Amino acid sequence: MQEQSIIPIQAESEHFDLLIEAGRGEKNYWRDLWRYRELFYFLAWRDILVRYKQTAIGIAWALVRPFLTMLVFTFIFSRVAKLSAPGSVPYALLVFAALLPWQFFSTALSEASSSLIGNANLISKVYFPRLIVPAGSVITSFVDFLITLALMAGMMAWYGFLPDWRLLTLPLFMALAFGSAFGAGLWLCALNVRYRDFRYIVPFIVQFGLYLSPVGFSSNIVPEGLRFIYACNPMVGVIDGFRWALLRGQSPLVAHALIASMLITSVLCLSGIWYFRRTEKTFADII
Repeated sequence: MQEQSIIPIQAESEHFDLLIEAGRGEKNYWRDLWRYRELFYFLAWRDILVRYKQTAIGIAWALVRPFLTMLVFTFIFSRVAKLSAPGSVPYALLVFAALLPWQFFSTALSEASSSLIGNANLISKVYFPRLIVPAGSVITSFVDFLITLALMAGMMAWYGFLPDWRLLTLPLFMALAFGSAFGAGLWLCALNVRYRDFRYIVPFIVQFGLYLSPVGFSSNIVPEGLRFIYACNPMVGVIDGFRWALLRGQSPLVAHALIASMLITSVLCLSGIWYFRRTEKTFADII
């Protein structure tokens, strides 16, 4: 007969029992995600507070970094490379509309990949669904995204380039960006626990991906024969979608790029959850 023990846990004003027995964790894993929601809030809020702690300008870094990147990319691609934006779109808005999802994706990917290592003491001593940790890192990066989105609104007002009804579709592309970051983050954070080499690989992936994604230029300049392969980068469809939604449709949205982005994001999320759950039981032993 299997031994079992009951440990009383207090959640808000209610009590529930955590029953430890063979196989029970698998059956109740997703229910435990809801039961441990307060831990999820705590980890996300802690990361928000710690990220800009003891910095001179604090959370303003969420605005300064993408703004300076926009200035550099606008100068290089517009003034030096002599590329032009489609329609009547100011080139600065073309770049910044792409930086919104890319900055969120790259930050979330970097934070999620190191989230388990950063919480090693908690993971090795306390039981909770480990999926909470990388999910909290992605949510924290989403806060920076919302702050940057406010800067985008200010820039559009400055240029007198206000959005139209397509802005209503922006949450769909935000969800697609969130799924891409979450799925890839699950893979990398699980791999980083077993192979610490990934702490050096992830910055390279982020830097390399910046130039493989249409951040500083429009997807239209990609040769016709390479566009299908180029669309295999899930951020291509996301960036094109953001530009289409924010820039009144003057930056075109290619259907096959959007479909490819949706399919690859779905595969990343499903396979990421599968691999994370498969390796989760070993985290406490090897972290």
